Amino acid sequence: MTRPPGAVESALDPAAVLGGFSISFWVPAAVLTAALVIKLPTIIRLWRDPLLRAVGGLLLLACFVFVFAAPTTIAWANRVTGVPNIAAPLVYSLLTAFCGSCLLLIIAWRNGLSQRTAATRRAMRWVLCLYSGVVVALWVLFALADAPVERILDLDTYYASTPFMREEILLYLLAHTVAVLITSRLIWNWVRTDGLDAWLRWGLKSLGIGYAMNLIFDAAKLTAVVARWTGHDLDWLSTGLAPLVACLSAILIAAGFILPHAGQYLHARWRIRLAHHELRPLYVLMRSVNGDGMPFVLRATPELRLIRRETFIRDVLLPLARRMDEEQRRRSYEAALALGFEPGRAKALAAALAVQSAAAAKGSVPDGDAAGNADTTDLLQEIAAVSRALRNPDELAAVRRHAAASAPSGPHSSTNDHSRERARP
Repeated sequence: MTRPPGAVESALDPAAVLGGFSISFWVPAAVLTAALVIKLPTIIRLWRDPLLRAVGGLLLLACFVFVFAAPTTIAWANRVTGVPNIAAPLVYSLLTAFCGSCLLLIIAWRNGLSQRTAATRRAMRWVLCLYSGVVVALWVLFALADAPVERILDLDTYYASTPFMREEILLYLLAHTVAVLITSRLIWNWVRTDGLDAWLRWGLKSLGIGYAMNLIFDAAKLTAVVARWTGHDLDWLSTGLAPLVACLSAILIAAGFILPHAGQYLHARWRIRLAHHELRPLYVLMRSVNGDGMPFVLRATPELRLIRRETFIRDVLLPLARRMDEEQRRRSYEAALALGFEPGRAKALAAALAVQSAAAAKGSVPDGDAAGNADTTDLLQEIAAVSRALRNPDELAAVRRHAAASAPSGPHSSTNDHSRERARP
């Protein structure tokens, strides 16, 4: 066995020396665990979906990689098994399995289970066979190698020139590099396709950057190993830079898996809460008509609160609409158009003014009066737009003034018009 000159490891105190160095491994493990916890409810609810199960398994495997690659875990595994450096093939195998799983997932995820072609299935079989073979070869090479000196932090460079260990180190780095290159290429090709959901696109970009950063990890490791072959010492690339890059890469990969799910979920929640908030002006106005409002429900979900508010508004608005002055509403709409408002906004402003007037005069027209025969379908469907219009009293006042200025002369003209309309045979 060939060892680099001066490569004598001092006695290790796991609590002091390894504890601080392990932080760069436990942080990504925690982030990946959080990603798995976030995805877990969806995975359980849609357990029959193989892609979701694959994502869960991939995140779990990534957690194992960083847990078992932590220096404290390496020392523990070597001590428990009694085999120096047994953690090396274990970590290399987990990393290789993770790389192969990433390739399989991206191939299946992009093409979809229902659109698998013969070429896709053939590619997935090749990936499965090749990376399974690499895992077996890693353990065979370790069994053939002579690696009696335990190395916790710098095994890759310490045994860079050792027969069979040298091949094992190169094999796992080569398998990792190939997987990262192919996965990154597939992801970035996918990002450039049209019709992607915005959150999915951002998630893919995060995945793409995370996998691309693994190329820096591989370059740092390979450079440090080659430096040992030429008699130089660049171990800091392997023991310092590579773990930091792996940490950042894992965080970006975890974010890539979280973003599509969490982003869509949070966006939907935000839209529900925004819709509930936008309905408040109309809700307050309807409470002035009804006087009771909605009973308070403890622990009501945002969806339920929105539905209850919409239902209350429509229940009060339906009888109130019978008292609305359609002639006033028409004039208000024309006035809003004359003031430069686009038709949809003008319609909402006119409806808001009509609802305000009906609410203010709620007791002046009998329930059986025929003045409210107008179609209320549009009004009940556009309560959000009406409520938003109520938030702009200045615009409502401007439309009201313009409508009043364009109204027919005479204090009772509108009433007389209605009376004449009802008197027609």
